[in-house]
Amino acid sequence: MFSNKQIDSERLARFDGEDSGRIDANFWRPLRIFFLYRLLLATLFLLLYYFFIPPSFLGRSSPDLFAIVSALYFLLVLLSSLFFKGELLDREQQAYAMLFVDIIAITLLMHASGGLTSGMGMLLVVTIAGGATMMGGRAALLFASLAALAVITEQIVYQFTHATAETYMQSGLLGATFMAVAMLTHVLSKRVRASEALADRRAVELASMAQLNNYIIQVMHTGVLALDRQGHIRLMNEVARQLLEMPDVRIGAALHANAPELMQLLEAWQRNPNLNLPTLKSVPGSPEVKPIFHSLGEEGGATILIFLEDLTQLNQQAQQMKLASLGRLTASIAHEIRNPLGAISHAGQLFAESPNLDAADHRLTEIIQTNSERVNQVIENVMQLSRGDGAKPEKIELYDWLLQFLTDYINSHCMENEVMDAGLFTLQIAPRPCNIFCDPGQLRQIFTNLCDNGLRYANLDSKAAIQIIGGRPQDTDQPFVDVIDNGPGIPADVVRQIFEPFFTTGSQGAGLGLYIAKELSEVNGVRLEYLPVPAGGSCFRLHFSQFE
Repeated sequence: MFSNKQIDSERLARFDGEDSGRIDANFWRPLRIFFLYRLLLATLFLLLYYFFIPPSFLGRSSPDLFAIVSALYFLLVLLSSLFFKGELLDREQQAYAMLFVDIIAITLLMHASGGLTSGMGMLLVVTIAGGATMMGGRAALLFASLAALAVITEQIVYQFTHATAETYMQSGLLGATFMAVAMLTHVLSKRVRASEALADRRAVELASMAQLNNYIIQVMHTGVLALDRQGHIRLMNEVARQLLEMPDVRIGAALHANAPELMQLLEAWQRNPNLNLPTLKSVPGSPEVKPIFHSLGEEGGATILIFLEDLTQLNQQAQQMKLASLGRLTASIAHEIRNPLGAISHAGQLFAESPNLDAADHRLTEIIQTNSERVNQVIENVMQLSRGDGAKPEKIELYDWLLQFLTDYINSHCMENEVMDAGLFTLQIAPRPCNIFCDPGQLRQIFTNLCDNGLRYANLDSKAAIQIIGGRPQDTDQPFVDVIDNGPGIPADVVRQIFEPFFTTGSQGAGLGLYIAKELSEVNGVRLEYLPVPAGGSCFRLHFSQFE
């Protein structure tokens, strides 16, 4: 393969020196123009001679010769069109044939019309200029010499046949004109070709740069939009389509019609560029996006560039920093917790082996053992977060798994009679089966924390205080589960903080439940978010990205 520089050097070499005589890449265009000129000229000869102008003007010395030559010239031009269209001959051969035929035909027509005095010899200037444009220096000078020789020969023959005054001086000047036109046209055409080559090279470079820029924009992890003065989308990469939930929006569409919230933020920024803009969510469940606006060109320029940053990764990095601090704390207190926890668990096992226990005492020992294992599992999950260990996903059928989870949760909290009487929990998953892939232990911890949080704020005097509803919506086919309580809900001014460690709105709890649930969700590729309930209460939704 050849590099672009090698190809450009070869193209420029075609125009260097008078000895090159090679045909450049744009040869067909001047050849096509020259053919059209010949066709027009041949047609004019026929029309002017046979239909409009009397023979006294054209062919006045030899009308029969003019008629025959003009007809033959027209036929030869038509015949050359077959070679030209079918490319039966190479470009150089066709150019040589055209020039040779034109020199002979025009010279004969000039002879039939009265020689040099007819003025038709000037048509050869156009022929020589066209040849010099298409060919190298030597070939152009060769045909200029042939034209000059043809004119001088015609003058000699015309003088002997018609006994006219000598016009050799005019013939020589006309021949010199041919040579000058050939050299001048060749020099000018050479510069034009060099300019065309340079323009082609620049066009290739610009096209390559545009392709490279477009590739860079498309593979960026940041969403990019470019808007014109009227607010129409001129450029949009795939990340921006995903963040704004606009996969089918075409270039040229109006932003206000497809992303009105983003358009409102843009208008607010235009009024006050120093304004601290809020984040953006295109639809519930979509990632949180931070828009950054830039104006290209002068103030209020024609192009607005919008960068869309997915705050999910930034939040994850911030959480990892907090997690590192929490991990150090966890590692230090885990030992202090596990020692008494192990003693409690062991004492419960020994107590369970006593032969004098009744059924109620056996139930108490089971609760001790179950909650000891639960506390140990919490410690393991927190330590796993601090170590950054990954999840071990398994295939889970949501309804069956949640039903077993609720049974274990109710039993571990000694809520059998209370739940049976009041119906605090409801479970609804549709359609079924609904399979996901997740770490069962970590998923259990997530739902335990969400149910604990819901029971802490729910109104337990009414039925269905905690609703677990999920399935697969038809529009996205992505499984989800909502944990909904009938409590007072979360104030809007603290919603952004509820997943931060050690943050709580009540006097109970350490503020780690939702944080651990959020972190365990992200470890399993699950997106956990809070959604306010219009009728009152709170809804925590889990979006599962791995499913069957």
